[in-house]
Amino acid sequence: MDLDLAQLRALDATVTAGTLDAAARALHVTPSAVSQRLKALEAATGRVLLVRSKPVQPTESGRALLRLARQIDLLTADTTRELDGAARGPVTLPIAVNADSLATWVLPALAPLAGELTFDLHRADQTETAALLRAGAVMAAVTGDADPVPGCSSTRLGSMRYRPMATTAFAERWFAAGPTAQALARAPVVVFDRSDDLQHAHLRARGVDPTAPPVHVVPSSADFVAAVALGMGWGMVPDQQEPPGALVDLDDAGAVDVVLHWQQWKLRSPTLDRVADAVLTAARRALDQPPRG
Repeated sequence: MDLDLAQLRALDATVTAGTLDAAARALHVTPSAVSQRLKALEAATGRVLLVRSKPVQPTESGRALLRLARQIDLLTADTTRELDGAARGPVTLPIAVNADSLATWVLPALAPLAGELTFDLHRADQTETAALLRAGAVMAAVTGDADPVPGCSSTRLGSMRYRPMATTAFAERWFAAGPTAQALARAPVVVFDRSDDLQHAHLRARGVDPTAPPVHVVPSSADFVAAVALGMGWGMVPDQQEPPGALVDLDDAGAVDVVLHWQQWKLRSPTLDRVADAVLTAARRALDQPPRG
């Protein structure tokens, strides 16, 4: 296939912006020009590349071309910087990150690079971030999956330790006799969202039906911990977010280590490598902390 760069950029802009009109504004052309480029790209590949929904969605073939378009754009920016000493403008890197990492150690890792790069951060559970990488929506991901996505490398970052925690008053009210199965079936629990299985896994390990207790859904990492600290329920709190002195550990044997990995496209890209170095350095400081005594 003889692929045209302008057509690939039209595909990238359309998926990123969500509509042909928005893509046209981003590319400084008319919507008709974007539509013509997309039709030409589909003709060249012999594949339907987009579902014309709102927002538009790439097909499986479209995702493959989208990865190529974004890889070319990144490599072009790297080459421009190498030749001219400066890129055309800030390079945008889409990265998928789980909420707890985003709320604790990832932003400080990326902040020193913010003057040269822009980041399009996609928040998803660590069990789901690899799917965004596989779909071509992001160039790199903090993920719980160790097996590399095809075309990507995988590096172990370390682990976040989660403990079942609650306020002292909550523990005294609901777990006066300890975290028994009967008590866990009645005590309110806080979860992050419907993809958050940490609390439910703890309940299942204790022989409790996860649908039995009342559930508060708090879809914000900081607010999740705040809800636990306010006594709304118990929850699996990462060591990196535990408020000093505010919570008690309900079950010494209930700690869970969630191992995280950094996956990124296999590209010889100085820009992507700089981001990886920053993330790996921060992870060495923030993760794999020894258990408290």
